[in-house]
Amino acid sequence: MDQAVMVAMSGGVDSAAAALLLAQSGLSLTGGTLLLQDGPAAQEAAASAAAVCERLGIPHRTFDLRQQFSERVIAPFEAGYLRGETPNPCIACNRSVKFTGMREKAAELGISRIATGHYARIERDGTGRLLLRRGADRDKDQSYVLYVLSQETLSHTLFPLGELTKREVRQLAAQAGFSCAGAAESQDICFVPDGDYAGFLERRGALSPPGAFVTEDGREIGTHRGLIRYTVGQRRGLGIAAPQRLFVLRKEAAANRIVLGPQQSLLTGSAAVTEVNWVSCPPPQGPLRAWVSTRYRQTPQPAWLHPGPDGVTVEFDRPQPSPAPGQAAVFYDPDMGDYLLGGGTIRAAGKETS
Repeated sequence: MDQAVMVAMSGGVDSAAAALLLAQSGLSLTGGTLLLQDGPAAQEAAASAAAVCERLGIPHRTFDLRQQFSERVIAPFEAGYLRGETPNPCIACNRSVKFTGMREKAAELGISRIATGHYARIERDGTGRLLLRRGADRDKDQSYVLYVLSQETLSHTLFPLGELTKREVRQLAAQAGFSCAGAAESQDICFVPDGDYAGFLERRGALSPPGAFVTEDGREIGTHRGLIRYTVGQRRGLGIAAPQRLFVLRKEAAANRIVLGPQQSLLTGSAAVTEVNWVSCPPPQGPLRAWVSTRYRQTPQPAWLHPGPDGVTVEFDRPQPSPAPGQAAVFYDPDMGDYLLGGGTIRAAGKETS
């Protein structure tokens, strides 16, 4: 087996621990940091990664992918919000920048395998197909954002932290003397660290004018401050006085209006999912039972998957809070829910009619 591996180094504790474990296993490592943004935070992260590599005695490289990140992640994120969607840029990054970029840069150095600090596991079944399994630490499992990976990518990827808990990872890093061992975890999108998505988009010149808040029957009840400031399911910050609590039911970009209604109206029995990628199983030819997550960290819910020419219709066993278009629906096996079958992009949610 090829002993050369490029490990993705973000400057954080997870990638540092992943590099440590691989170094201890005797593999020939190179640390690789993808420079995705401008600014001091990105430079500090690269410096932290370089320091870990120096401590481990392995070479470190920094690769400038800022243009690709801007074109393939930030621009689609902006376009999605302006369409009234709530896109997940981490998934877009994994699909078109992070794994592809790291593999391309590794190949330029004659290295065929990469490793990352994701909490997930890769296994192989009796047919030779690679299976993507949830991380042993369910609280940190990141399989949801990895459903876009192909069999070919998985065959060249290692996830050294898959069997570990976050606490064990921090302990390993502390024992190794890494300064990042106690660093706080990032809770926001990397290019919007303050969580103000609307402000970020406006600074980029996005135009999202005010429009109407309307009820389900089309009655205007107020004015919103721009579609990009709201998401499906939102209750706080609407500024609407009403006899009952109102929630964002959907955003209608063509009419520049936001439909509000009671919490009960958020419940849906189905969701249309497109751009589906099947990971741990081949595309099914008929209905398939599964556990389905429509939000990151959401407890998977039981459902039927109905494949069709344009994707998959998810039919939930019980009505669920309406998922936001642009987010991902990820499917897990119907037994233990431990293996990721596949996933795709939510385009629309159906209404519960019972």
